[in-house]
Amino acid sequence: MDKIKYAGIDLHQATCVIAVHDRDGKTLAQSIVQTRVEMLRGFFSGLGGTIHVAFEVGTQSAWLYEILRPVVTSVTVCDVRGKKQRGNKNDRIDAHKLANWLRTGDLKAVYQGNQSIRKLRDLAHGYLAAVSDAIRVMNRIKALYRSWSIPNGGRDVYYKRNREKWISKLPIEESRIRASAYYGQLDLLQQQRKELRKAFLKSARQNPAHKILRKIPGFGPIRSALAIAVIGTPQRFRTRRQLWAYSGLAVVVRSSSDHEIIEGRIMREAS
Repeated sequence: MDKIKYAGIDLHQATCVIAVHDRDGKTLAQSIVQTRVEMLRGFFSGLGGTIHVAFEVGTQSAWLYEILRPVVTSVTVCDVRGKKQRGNKNDRIDAHKLANWLRTGDLKAVYQGNQSIRKLRDLAHGYLAAVSDAIRVMNRIKALYRSWSIPNGGRDVYYKRNREKWISKLPIEESRIRASAYYGQLDLLQQQRKELRKAFLKSARQNPAHKILRKIPGFGPIRSALAIAVIGTPQRFRTRRQLWAYSGLAVVVRSSSDHEIIEGRIMREAS
């Protein structure tokens, strides 16, 4: 008879602690394995039988998910932050808890997506980081001029053609050096932003959903690409309402004191 095994992995940068249970919760194996492709695949390939694996979502979880999928029956990437942790805690205990929760069906899976979606998501993270960093430097530039009570409304302060004029308004050499450094950072980030945007959109156009999303009013090339990177596939949602809420398209209602007393009866207020 095929033996079903449940493995919990406590993942770290250098090593992984792995605990393997059978269908009755008995410990079959416990090992510390280097966080390397050949070591991890070799460990699970040698177990045999039907193997279900679980580990927590984190920085390396997408990488581990991809390398284990070919050698095990199923991989569950989970989020256990909402589960109450009682008693002692260490790597070995965490691995055994994951294996037991996987066996009893008490884990909440986190969607990982396929390899193509991960590539697009990496480019999305890079593009959004470049945009965020550029905005942060732009705010620093304006804050520097405001510290000397120099009016700097609009975007004129960022343009290359006007920088010498703006820098000359600063009264001391130290502030002018600081402003020049900020402008250098801004130029580099804007160039990186253009390169990442180009690569991001090129990758998004390869997905058939991109053309469909572009037909939606208000969905330009960037928003459509971000929707694909974030959602992955709409089929992973049970209902359309869940998809809309996850995508930020659902109607959000907030209310308070929803009921009132009319002629001695509790009635819901009309919205």
